[in-house]
Amino acid sequence: MASRVLTFRNGHRITLVEQGTDDRGPYLRLRHDLPEPGRQAGPHWHPVLTEEWTVRRGAVRFRIDGREILARPGDTVTAPARAVHEFHNEARDTVLDHEIRPPLQHWQMFTLWSALDETGATTGAGVPRNPFALALLWELQDGYLAGIPSWLQRATLGSLAAIARRTGYARRLGMSPEPG
Repeated sequence: MASRVLTFRNGHRITLVEQGTDDRGPYLRLRHDLPEPGRQAGPHWHPVLTEEWTVRRGAVRFRIDGREILARPGDTVTAPARAVHEFHNEARDTVLDHEIRPPLQHWQMFTLWSALDETGATTGAGVPRNPFALALLWELQDGYLAGIPSWLQRATLGSLAAIARRTGYARRLGMSPEPG
């Protein structure tokens, strides 16, 4: 598989390294090149998928289920399904390997996020300005924001994503009219 690269306005590059299935099931392997220190993901959790990061260069501070971990080159950190996690890179030119099992819609999420960012449709913090775009991005993350009841997220963001699909907004962003 040829690698694909997404580049965000802040210089963050995500490279699709490999996608496939092995004896542990389906996976997605990415590389993140993070030129500047800063928050990469706020607190969230996934009902099904597990994420694993290996620091290749730099330093990354993870918080997983309340436990803080400072990872340096060669360190691997795992957030199992249902674990609330977030991370910040603490050094310039940080490089991370990132594995997601099962990948579900994570590559589609990063692709949409990059497209929104490229057109200026996100804030400086990378949050979509349009609530329909935010809801579609939320739907693709296959998870939930920490601290907000999951039923409330499904009711509000799930409803907004459904409206975005019914009105053709998702199609204008290059997404299929049906989730998944």
